[in-house]
Amino acid sequence: MEIRRANDGDTDAILKLLSQVLELHAKIRPDIFVSGTTKYTRDELSAMFSDDEKPVLVAVEGGAVIGYAFCVLKKQPFSTNMVPFTSMFIDDLCVDEKARGRGAGKALFEAVKAEAKKRGCYDVTLNVWEGNDSARAFYDKQKMRVKETQMEFIL
Repeated sequence: MEIRRANDGDTDAILKLLSQVLELHAKIRPDIFVSGTTKYTRDELSAMFSDDEKPVLVAVEGGAVIGYAFCVLKKQPFSTNMVPFTSMFIDDLCVDEKARGRGAGKALFEAVKAEAKKRGCYDVTLNVWEGNDSARAFYDKQKMRVKETQMEFIL
């Protein structure tokens, strides 16, 4: 398995994976996510692939993309009472349903950590939607810990 930066030749495979993620989220939160869509368009993906502030990594096995990690460098603080630091935020991480359990997710997560370390980041962060129990279990297994909790009250 190879982990590398995504390129325009990966677009179709990434769009299929984005669709898998969207459908999972649409089942969990149909009040927020629109089934049959994807988070990014072809043009947005193309722009991201060359943006060093938003690196996209892919896991490739047998010449096929089987997973991805969309990352965003985020500068902290949000206010003057916080220590300045940079985070590597995982905006989205997915492994093809058919390829799970073979180490691609762990390999992508390790590659994100290495990229973050190389860039001098303080931490790696992400969000997990409530109800996405398999993702939560995966991140727990990677030794991630809860940093803060976002709550809502639907009106």
